[in-house]
Amino acid sequence: MISITLFGASGRMGRAIAEAATGRSDVGIVAEGGDVFVDFSAPDALQGHLDAALAAGKPILIGTTGLGAAHRRAIDAAAERIAVIQAANTSLGVNLLSHLVREAAARLSEDWDIEIVEMHHRMKVDAPSGTALMLGRAAAEGRGVDLDAAADRGRDGITGAREAGRIGFAALRGGSVAGDHQVIFAAEGERLELGHRAESRAIFARGAIAGALWLHGKPAGRYAMADVLGL
Repeated sequence: MISITLFGASGRMGRAIAEAATGRSDVGIVAEGGDVFVDFSAPDALQGHLDAALAAGKPILIGTTGLGAAHRRAIDAAAERIAVIQAANTSLGVNLLSHLVREAAARLSEDWDIEIVEMHHRMKVDAPSGTALMLGRAAAEGRGVDLDAAADRGRDGITGAREAGRIGFAALRGGSVAGDHQVIFAAEGERLELGHRAESRAIFARGAIAGALWLHGKPAGRYAMADVLGL
């Protein structure tokens, strides 16, 4: 059995992971000293949790969203000494979707406009969602462009005609939606729509456990959920 030390255990995702691990023979949740650390807490707590993983010499899966450039640099530094997965979304389905978006963007010209629409529960504090940005990065990588330069993250008023090559984002909030994401490739006379709908947080919890199990025993380095899927 692989043991997991869970940071953010009292949060929505922490509770979902603990529930998903209940009754399994291959994984268990422990208060400390686990084989793998899993962090679903808050950006401000990330450095302390990385320090704990480094001190223990344990791999860590980071599912915390809302991370900035300084957080990513801290993760890069930690990955020089321990194995790290940093995932905006731990759903295996979403990570496969990201792969498909990258492939589609690489094969479709700028005649195909790219729009990303996401919806989450009313309590979510960041927008666009980390998953929407992950899908945007996949599209940008497929196109060979920088997402920061290509993104349209809000439209209001008289914005003018859509500029070719831009990657648009729309964020919807309401109710108890666990997470809906749709990537739309729109050309003259046709649309290609790739999407994923999360019906409960259990899918993220199962993916996080799969990632933690995969991470156990891996050498130092920065990994992604795509590696768990073998993509």
